[in-house]
Amino acid sequence: MRFSVQLPTDRVEYGAEFVSAEAVAECARAAEAAGFDAAFVTDHPVPDDRWLAAGGHHTVDPFVALSFAAAATERLRLQTNVLVLPYRNPFLVAKAAASLDALSGGRLILGVAAGYLESEFAALGVDFAERNELSDEAIIAIKRAWGEEGVAMRGRHFEAAGNTQLPRPVQKPHPPIWVGGNSRRAIRRAVELADGWLPFPAPRRMAAHIRTASIESLEDLEARIGYAREHAAAVGRSAPLDIGFVPFGFEIRSMGAVDAAQLHESVVSLHALGVTWVAINVPCRSRSEYRDRVGALGEAIRADAHANTQ
Repeated sequence: MRFSVQLPTDRVEYGAEFVSAEAVAECARAAEAAGFDAAFVTDHPVPDDRWLAAGGHHTVDPFVALSFAAAATERLRLQTNVLVLPYRNPFLVAKAAASLDALSGGRLILGVAAGYLESEFAALGVDFAERNELSDEAIIAIKRAWGEEGVAMRGRHFEAAGNTQLPRPVQKPHPPIWVGGNSRRAIRRAVELADGWLPFPAPRRMAAHIRTASIESLEDLEARIGYAREHAAAVGRSAPLDIGFVPFGFEIRSMGAVDAAQLHESVVSLHALGVTWVAINVPCRSRSEYRDRVGALGEAIRADAHANTQ
């Protein structure tokens, strides 16, 4: 099991405490020192006011934030969780991602999703109804841009007629692409086009709002993992599929204290289902609180790992 911890670049209401070069660097170094395998950030370029008032959030641009994190660390992997693919031309995503992978020495994990916030699509001039088709073609275009010369490809809103993009990513054959979402469509996208899948806890009311399938229990998650395995067999996929999950009770925007014993129990259960990565939010209101809590979590995780090897 590997662990990814959130960088608090979505806590913009705290100002420079979290949204500054020093803050991103300090939090990234704390995550690395605590032994986390990766750090992740979220993506919302222009959320609407109604969604924000209902509990939504701003965030720093994911590629900019992770670039600052990369410069402050040496081994920490850098994860988008998740980048909304239809918001951007896929070749611009490919360029930003390849640049980050190259400059970080091959540490990018590109987590992507189709998105759900219809008002944000409208503000960006993207047809919400096309989000799934745009996501599928984007993953194909990104991988081709990363590895081919003279890319010739016609998309719904672009046409490459022999175009080449450099630099190449450091990771070969390319940085891992993980697809977020609980729906069967998202699972098929992950199995057919990507390297990993990022489901997440979603009560029924929340799932309906964000237009995905609900996952309210380990049994729900197990059923979805079962579908992923069935579809992999149906399409002839033999490569392993990473699965990253946020443990129940540790939702990304939660401000409750993290209970190490509860986390341990969750990790054991998730590992038994085939989950390979756990994503953890660290509630905090200051950098010092973030450092302390990340350090304590890292120590608890290392203690569990040591106990399991005895």
